[in-house]
Amino acid sequence: MRNLKLTIEYNGANFFGWQKQKNKRTVQEEIEKAFAALTGEILCVEGSGRTDRGVHALGQVASVQTENVMPVKNFKTALNDLLPADIFIKKVEEVDENFHARFSAKRKTYEYVVQVGGDRGAINHDLIAFYPYHVEDEKMQQASKLLIGKHNFKGFCSADTNVTNFEREIYDLKITKKGKMYTFCVTGNGFLYNMVRIIVGTLLDVGRGHLSKEDVEKALLSGQRKYAGQTMPSCGLYLKCVEYKK
Repeated sequence: MRNLKLTIEYNGANFFGWQKQKNKRTVQEEIEKAFAALTGEILCVEGSGRTDRGVHALGQVASVQTENVMPVKNFKTALNDLLPADIFIKKVEEVDENFHARFSAKRKTYEYVVQVGGDRGAINHDLIAFYPYHVEDEKMQQASKLLIGKHNFKGFCSADTNVTNFEREIYDLKITKKGKMYTFCVTGNGFLYNMVRIIVGTLLDVGRGHLSKEDVEKALLSGQRKYAGQTMPSCGLYLKCVEYKK
């Protein structure tokens, strides 16, 4: 049995997320269908994590075990010939049998792209988010520093989650601006349900003056969702990359 590591890009606009669901179009199902057509095997393609409906990926990672003897360099072309245009396999590697895309992951980086102010456009409506209010960059930068480190992020998690451990570590959080376009880049050891979208909504609400740095501190210390900001829409979120120990 061979173990393959896939690096995947997809536009999530027309998917109900990564994970297979009955009667719904998902990324996992499309890739498994491509493998079935290519190898004749019914395989389980394990992703590094679940992305929600409408969320995109620049570097999602998945692992799959196959008995097919095709040279590894040929898998990329063969799979991409079978996949729809909104999924692209960027790389296929043969890895150790113990590698698992989810359980072996050490760090993940997400990017959130949002237009702040101006007119909301139609062309990229499913690729970027829109925030109509003026923000002060310095306020957001100062508040973002509070989130770096190991914290209980329960206040930055949607209520409909089944996890019991809310402690996560944020290694880096950068905010960059180009015109009206802001990119929030967040790297951590793991993320709770809607955590990145709530972090971005909180920082934008701080920049607007709707929330304060003290509210961010209260959300971290109390674990209460009411102190954090809005949950931003899924269309602006990208899974940028997943890192593994060498």
